[in-house]
Amino acid sequence: MRKPLWDLAFSLALILSPFGAQAETSSETQATGDLGLVVERATGSVLEIDRSDRAALGRIEGLGDLSHASLTYSPDERYAYVFGRDGGLSKVDLVAQKLVARVVQAGNSIGGAISDDGKLVAVSNYEPGGVKVFDAETLALVADIPMKGKTIGLVDVPGRRFAWAVWDTGEVFLGDFKGDPKVSMIGNAGKNPFDAVITDDAHTYLVGLFGEKGVTAFDLWAEAPQPLHFLTDYGREGEDMPVYKMPHLQSWAFAEGQYALPAVGRHQVLWVDRQSLKQTAATEVAGQPVFIIEQPASPYVWVNFALPDNGKVQVIDSRSHEVVATLEPGAAILHMEFAPRGAEVWMSARDDNKVVIYDTQTREKTGEIAAEAPSGIFFTARAHRSGL
Repeated sequence: MRKPLWDLAFSLALILSPFGAQAETSSETQATGDLGLVVERATGSVLEIDRSDRAALGRIEGLGDLSHASLTYSPDERYAYVFGRDGGLSKVDLVAQKLVARVVQAGNSIGGAISDDGKLVAVSNYEPGGVKVFDAETLALVADIPMKGKTIGLVDVPGRRFAWAVWDTGEVFLGDFKGDPKVSMIGNAGKNPFDAVITDDAHTYLVGLFGEKGVTAFDLWAEAPQPLHFLTDYGREGEDMPVYKMPHLQSWAFAEGQYALPAVGRHQVLWVDRQSLKQTAATEVAGQPVFIIEQPASPYVWVNFALPDNGKVQVIDSRSHEVVATLEPGAAILHMEFAPRGAEVWMSARDDNKVVIYDTQTREKTGEIAAEAPSGIFFTARAHRSGL
């Protein structure tokens, strides 16, 4: 059958236009929305993965000491900024699958964040302490902010700002980088803050304390944020156990109007009402919680544990506060990452040298990918969430 004249004209215009060549080579275009990186902690490499295909695409090497590494993404999901334990800040191109820039900016760093406009990358340092801020495009140094100790819990705050805490002093700082850097101390969280997190609405900065019981909240929407202590009475009875691995607060769950928080030195998940900051329940779990992560679009949170229970993962219903499933996905489950809409959870089994994939509805394994001593798993969807 002959094509209509308008159809022929459209086809001819497409061929003659500068977009015609694009149409012919569209199969070579690399979309990044379903990609991610897996940290291979022992080899200084990251494994690029395709979430939809459940496949590894390639390995990017030369990133230094990744024994305690995290990363964040540029707003367009093309670049990852990897924060290594050796003070290295590495910029990885997911489309080209290569390392494009790297600076060793300190002796020992613990994490970082990217500003909400994607222009600045900040790194928090253990040695020599302080925060350094870099141009996201070139990795040129923009600001060097010394601190009186180890900086922890660095998060991005809307308005090209960052917040962080200092282990040694308990002080909490807010840095504004819209123009010339302006850094102010907004309060003291308490003794030895070990990590911190910003809530999903970027309203509250929560600081976990190791040197004393409790958590401290700062209202970042307030003109002058003030420290508000809560959970100061948990664990008063009995003795705490040795802490073999510090909880990671960047994955505190926010579910059903509650915070789900790790009880440091206890085999418990603590539930706190977000409005009143009162503890409402405690769930006994299989070990000392490390990550407590909300399964998207569901009432469930998933928990992994420190040694000697790090081969287990438990699922808790945030409505009843009861454990509804106990899984044993592999040896040394270090990290979990959910598909953006919650259909799957990917878990790193470090000592099995693989990443295992579970269906969140059936809670059964659906796939696995070989990886060298994997730890952190980071999907590019993180590019669009504050605090990640």
